[in-house]
Amino acid sequence: MTYITIQNETLLVPKQPTIPFIAGDGIGPEIWEASQAVIDAAVAKAYQGEKTIQWREVLAGEKAFKETGAWLPKETLAAITEAKVALKGPLTTPIGGGIRSLNVALRQDLDLFACVRPVRYFTGVPSPLKEPEKTDMVIFRENTEDVYAGIEFEKDSPEVNQLIQMLQEQFAVKKIRFPKTSAIGIKPISKEGSQRLVGAAIDYALANDRSTVTLVHKGNIMKFTEGGFKKWGYELAESAYAQQTFTMHNYHTLVAEKGQAVADQALADAKVAGKIIINDVIADNMLQQILLYPEKYDVIATCNLNGDYISDALAAQVGGIGIAPGANINYQTGHAIFEATHGTAPDIAGQGKANPCSLLLSASMMLAYLGWTKAAQLIESAIEEALTAKKVTADFAHSMTDATEVSTGEFGQLLTDIITAQ
Repeated sequence: MTYITIQNETLLVPKQPTIPFIAGDGIGPEIWEASQAVIDAAVAKAYQGEKTIQWREVLAGEKAFKETGAWLPKETLAAITEAKVALKGPLTTPIGGGIRSLNVALRQDLDLFACVRPVRYFTGVPSPLKEPEKTDMVIFRENTEDVYAGIEFEKDSPEVNQLIQMLQEQFAVKKIRFPKTSAIGIKPISKEGSQRLVGAAIDYALANDRSTVTLVHKGNIMKFTEGGFKKWGYELAESAYAQQTFTMHNYHTLVAEKGQAVADQALADAKVAGKIIINDVIADNMLQQILLYPEKYDVIATCNLNGDYISDALAAQVGGIGIAPGANINYQTGHAIFEATHGTAPDIAGQGKANPCSLLLSASMMLAYLGWTKAAQLIESAIEEALTAKKVTADFAHSMTDATEVSTGEFGQLLTDIITAQ
């Protein structure tokens, strides 16, 4: 087995890297089977046998529990840690005690601080919007902090009683409306965590010729947590990226100190110079903006909970989460898990109705992350061709006119044939 390594935050990718995969639960095995053939065909076509992926199955979820008694075996984490990069299908969240979410556990254990969700429209996909093609954004969602840190205490527990007592007696907190019946959750947001996420978003914008990075927050209410996210994001842009960016924080400072005309000219000059414009939007307003003016937004950097809402809302605008890719990345260590963003859909498992596009587009992201951009482009162009021809799985066939419904396996074979013929 040959593994990907990292040096000075640059991936060193062998020609035959070993990449772990988790097939997943529910519809996971069938979308994985369809997707593997497509991925291998794209790599073979792009590099004529010079590069190949050595797939290695590792276990998580129901299959892992049945075979090992653990939902997330230590061996799986060790394998992904060693290999750096992995691909996974959807996983069941265990019911009852233990791990709250296997996806969250993987992100936390490997410190995959950036959840990256590109959202774009594919011609022909059913959408509730009149002009879904205007939506083309990449969300960078902080992945390890916020309420997802899992620091939460149940009503009537000794811990919550002690915590409420401490807040009242030591910090003079008087705004817990019903202290005797409250549960308490804690929302940690750090300067370090915020800045490494915002830095990743700016790096992406610079590398991919994007024009803006928008910091989305609820800092008008949560002034020290999400307000801190906004403040620290601007501080990073104005220090580490001063030559490549122009911030709206600087713009408003110029308005206050030198007047509107000077500020407007500075902003215009920055755009002419090709600088990335860093701005910010309140989270609830952003949910309106992405519907009304999606073309104004490019790269989004936001806290964990906001990112969860926004990424799912945006996915709905371009056809649903079934065609939404996702990645969880630590750009400093190189570790990354690329994943289908939808659930396990047990109601249709084994029926050949599942759409593998989310996993396939995540695999395309993975290939691009490895620097294998030609193979990544082959997968995306094949999906575009199939969707334009209206040869689609059940989810799209039911909402498209004159569509030809194909099974999960048939859709994978169709994409493989398209790639081979290119």
